[in-house]
Amino acid sequence: MPGAEGAESESKSIAERLLSLLAEVRAGEGANVLLLALNVFLLLLSYYLLKTVREPLILTLKGGAELTSYSYAIQALLLLAIVPAYGAFASRVGRIRLITWVTLVFVSNLVMFYALGEGGWAYEGVVFFIWVGIFNVLIVAQFWSFANDLYSESHGRRLFPVIAVGASLGSLVGAKAAAMMMHATGPYRLMLVAAGVLVVCVLISRRIHFRAAGDRVHASGPAEAPLAKTGALELLVRDRYLLFIALLILLLNIVNSTGEFLLRKFVVAEAARVAGSSDAARQVFIGVFYGNYEVWYNSVGLVLQMFVVSRLFRYAGVRAALFVLPCIALGSYSLLLGLPLLPVMRWVKIVENGVDYSVQNTTVNALFLTTSREAKYKAKAAIDTFFKRAGDVLQAGIILAGTALAFGIKGFLAANLVMTLVWLAVAVGITRAHKKNHERQTEMRTAEASAPAGVA
Repeated sequence: MPGAEGAESESKSIAERLLSLLAEVRAGEGANVLLLALNVFLLLLSYYLLKTVREPLILTLKGGAELTSYSYAIQALLLLAIVPAYGAFASRVGRIRLITWVTLVFVSNLVMFYALGEGGWAYEGVVFFIWVGIFNVLIVAQFWSFANDLYSESHGRRLFPVIAVGASLGSLVGAKAAAMMMHATGPYRLMLVAAGVLVVCVLISRRIHFRAAGDRVHASGPAEAPLAKTGALELLVRDRYLLFIALLILLLNIVNSTGEFLLRKFVVAEAARVAGSSDAARQVFIGVFYGNYEVWYNSVGLVLQMFVVSRLFRYAGVRAALFVLPCIALGSYSLLLGLPLLPVMRWVKIVENGVDYSVQNTTVNALFLTTSREAKYKAKAAIDTFFKRAGDVLQAGIILAGTALAFGIKGFLAANLVMTLVWLAVAVGITRAHKKNHERQTEMRTAEASAPAGVA
């Protein structure tokens, strides 16, 4: 009703009115939305500081580009142990203890890496690369599990796009800050900066949790209750919807990681041409290149997150948004078949990553709004960590086989195109399963609304 809409508008705070320019934020929702956006902003800022650090540490080692691909296999093997341990811990503690202790473990790891790096340990670059890959997928998955646990489907679909603006800003600021600070501090002091940021994230998460505990209107489950004992693998096996999401993540990372491998090959060759045999000069060149490259694709992601994602969700829906990135990948790698050059590769990856970190990420996170709490924490952790890295492992196998068969640039691009077509087919399966889930939930809500008073 127009009158009610006007009254709601008048009751909004200034912050809520500004947020409403980006998405449909209603009165009373602004504080938690801002805190969540700040939380994910800081998480992504810390990750991009560390991501920029890891590139020069590993790429200046002999065979660095190949080592990055093979390191993903080690990550996946480690996650076979880490994901069940994470699920078991989640079954014993409430969500805020889970978030607090997991984050503090990562903080302690960064202090250790700083000490090892300053001590001159030769192979820290490989170990740190593996660690950053695990840290990134687990810490971000945990944040979105938390957000999914706070909101119902209808609220999350409206608010996730604006919360994710914090992630886009954090990526952009982190990449730019790392590129600027690399010259002054070197890689190891950036680790301590990131550790400090993560401590602040713990404090913000606790604030959000205790605010939500007093306002259960939008929450999807009991905040303090540990999760059921059901394991992540069991959840995936018995729910085709979750299994389709896992396959999508698998394929997405095969395609994306192959593109990153090809970009690294170009960058290493250019660093050798520009900086010669000096390890220090090549480290600086590669660090600055990746810092600026990440600023560009995160800028694209930020613009899309602020002005496109919420409108895409509102007018086309979550299911339609699933097809944006694979269609772009199909066109981009087709273009590279004809123009396999570093400037073209750079811009293809800027666009691909920009869409991935805005439209695709928000869409995948929104897919979990219709699932159980166990799926939100355990299945999501498994999908966003193990299946993501399993995709990287398969990609490493493609690199190994392609190198042995002398694929060349065009051979790897052709493989990417095949994987993208399979990715599109899986997206079709997800949309069908999501539609059935949505219809089932609508029927349940209708039945509950029409039931006589006192009837469960």
